[in-house]
Amino acid sequence: MNSYVTLQGSEKSAPAAQKIETLNPDEIIGVTVKLARGKSFDEDIRAGRRYSRIDFASKYGVDDESISAVQEFAARSHLSVENVGKAESEIQLRGTVRNFESAFNLHLANYFDPRGIVFRGRSGEIKIPEQLRHIITGVFGLDNRPHASPKFQAFKKDGHFIRHSASPLSFYPNQVAQLYGFPSKASGNGESIGLIELGGGYRVGDLNDYFSSLRIAPPKILAVSVDGATNNPTTADSADGEVMLDIEVAGSVATSANIVVYFGTNTDKGFLDAVTKAVHGSRNAPTVISISWGSPEKAWTQQALTAFDDAFKSAALLGVTVCVAAGDRGSSDGVADGKVHVDFPAASPFVLACGGTRLETKGGSIVSETVWHESSSSATGGGVSDVFPLPTYQQSVGVPRSIDTGFVGRGLPDVAGDADPETGYNVVVDGQEMVIGGTSAVAPLMAALVALVNEGGKQTLGFFNDSLYTHESLCRDIVHGNNITTTTGQGYSAAKGWDACTGLGVPSSFPKPQSGKVSR
Repeated sequence: MNSYVTLQGSEKSAPAAQKIETLNPDEIIGVTVKLARGKSFDEDIRAGRRYSRIDFASKYGVDDESISAVQEFAARSHLSVENVGKAESEIQLRGTVRNFESAFNLHLANYFDPRGIVFRGRSGEIKIPEQLRHIITGVFGLDNRPHASPKFQAFKKDGHFIRHSASPLSFYPNQVAQLYGFPSKASGNGESIGLIELGGGYRVGDLNDYFSSLRIAPPKILAVSVDGATNNPTTADSADGEVMLDIEVAGSVATSANIVVYFGTNTDKGFLDAVTKAVHGSRNAPTVISISWGSPEKAWTQQALTAFDDAFKSAALLGVTVCVAAGDRGSSDGVADGKVHVDFPAASPFVLACGGTRLETKGGSIVSETVWHESSSSATGGGVSDVFPLPTYQQSVGVPRSIDTGFVGRGLPDVAGDADPETGYNVVVDGQEMVIGGTSAVAPLMAALVALVNEGGKQTLGFFNDSLYTHESLCRDIVHGNNITTTTGQGYSAAKGWDACTGLGVPSSFPKPQSGKVSR
């Protein structure tokens, strides 16, 4: 009999939901198994090296011996191998609940969430055969509880959406780009923007009408299904708001860029698989990825934090920029424990974390821009990671220690843009005019800016945080406001230079890609 050991970082708490006895042990499910790479990325990332997808797979792909070991384990456990991704460092397995429980020495059960959702959950740790302890680094999909939330907020009064005509302080996305001084002679031609979506969908007719109203040709949009998730629009008051916001913001700023929408399931596996496919997929190959979904850093297992960070490091070596919303619930990130928290994946040191401002204009010019802070449940995220150490590029900008733990961690956000729902973005969702804000809008706005800067260049910007922090003059500093929530009584305030509300400030451009690296 095989000796089992604990898979480090796999521990999960029991779901905060009612356990119900409806799980079928013969139900077929899919699981993603992440594998250890033979080499560390660190030296190549420090040197700023870039690789083609073929060369990346050759240097950093998982070795055949590790793949064979997991395949043999799967066969012994009566599980089928659906796909092997050497570059992605993963194997996709499929089998019955019963066989997965036996293979990983755990118990699964169904749970009923008060929101009316039934999901499969687990608690405790995953166990793996001792001979695989240095090969398997993560197992995702056994538990499929909802994991992330979109970081958008619709502007409402008395519970009703506000139409464009009744919203004197809101903007169309291209107006914001013009106010910020984004490059006016570029349109993102030849670039592809990848959008990660974990629910909702878009309607082509709505998009055609929206862009026609702006006298902009509708962008070329491709929907990519991940783990069976599809473009599935329902109602305006749903995740459709996130999907349409992302497309309409990115498409009205980078008007010639292709937009690839990766639809995944809202689980840790679905989220990870969507990001991995966007980063490593050679067919659509986005040069910049926008993520407007996340959850508090403390809600993630260590194996998930590690797996996502591997994907973001991979993106850096492939020349792909990743822009992520920093959160919409202020310094608490919506956690009701009286402490401060940051949102992940924005907390990863290998993404561009995007915070929020309130933007006010008069006569076509900016007259005020401050930290977005409407209420305790409506304010920009930002703070200091309790997991990821302070990166080199932030060592001289005065990132404070974490308020609660004293940890010297990665500070976020890096940059910011208009996010207050009242001064938000005029969009159309499921045939309905809406004004939407949130840091969800800032991530695709910055992704569009990356596409504009990338256009026509031999290099892509890729991971440029090191360069950004040495070109602080490209950002207009935001010095007023805070994200302190009443539930915590503590948080962060804007100040001269970098701060944990708006980062370096609002960019008008980004540093040009450096020379001497592998061309795209």
